[in-house]
Amino acid sequence: MKIILVGFGVIGRGVAKVIDEKKKLLKEKYGFEPKIVAICDSSGAAIDESGLDLKKAIEVKEKTGKIANYNGKKISSVEVIESIDADVVVEATPTNIKTGEPARTHILKAFENGKHVVTANKGPLALYFKELVESAEKHGVMFRYEASVGGAMPIINLAKETLAGNEIKSIKGILNGTTNYILTKMEKEKLDFNTVLKEAQELGIAETDPSQDIYGYDTAAKIVILANSIMGMNKTIDDVKIEGITRITPEAIELANKSGYTIKLIGEVKKNKLVVEPRLVQLDSPLNVKGTLNVAMFNTDLAKEVVIVGRGAGATETASAILSDLINIHLKVKEK
Repeated sequence: MKIILVGFGVIGRGVAKVIDEKKKLLKEKYGFEPKIVAICDSSGAAIDESGLDLKKAIEVKEKTGKIANYNGKKISSVEVIESIDADVVVEATPTNIKTGEPARTHILKAFENGKHVVTANKGPLALYFKELVESAEKHGVMFRYEASVGGAMPIINLAKETLAGNEIKSIKGILNGTTNYILTKMEKEKLDFNTVLKEAQELGIAETDPSQDIYGYDTAAKIVILANSIMGMNKTIDDVKIEGITRITPEAIELANKSGYTIKLIGEVKKNKLVVEPRLVQLDSPLNVKGTLNVAMFNTDLAKEVVIVGRGAGATETASAILSDLINIHLKVKEK
């Protein structure tokens, strides 16, 4: 399988590292031999249709900040997608929750050129889900996005494959590790929101601009993806009622604790309603996970309540979900 990797930040490099480290196991276990033939970033692209040296590519990017310094190609990501022979495009550019770009353009260009797509990018999925899915179907290619929700938690594939045959009545959970870390720390150490946010930024848990996380937009994007992909809705982020965690105080959490509850930022999709808001959660509830952990609870007609917990972010964890999508495409192609 020839792969074009678009975006070579933390997630993109994580994918390259995992593919390089797992190549022996992937060949032995699945007969899968992924070969990254092009890597793109804003500086240009490294291209070798016989397969790039991934260790060298990572080293060049980390030392110089530009993948174009690998072998000096000044070419845009779109031109690479259009001109380089490959089976799959892995789209790993930063999420833009307002426009979905440039990921939307990359994904549509890949479909138009007969290439499957795997992405971790929430932006285009939260804004243009229907358009992207219909374009993939029109061009007869596969579109996989497990990494877009819950990082390493196999939430989408769990619902579509393991829970196949169940009617999923609702999904709710904690889908943002940054806000869960902040609320956990506020509860444990009785600290105020701004103090914990600053500490989270110093530790690299919160972004320099944390607005997407703390105002609930990141969770809202994920709820939209779950509503559309698992429950067959046609929603965008504008359909979500959103409230973040900035007004939560340590006193409010302490008061909740005295009544047997804690406060968590919960995203929920249920009966055509999508909500993200701080809620009281019982201390002994499976939704009361700590730190940066994510959790999702499915309410189904046959299996009843199913809960999944996992690490929702991180380069290796996200790469794990992307790798599982690549293997899934490899196995589907092999079946044909």
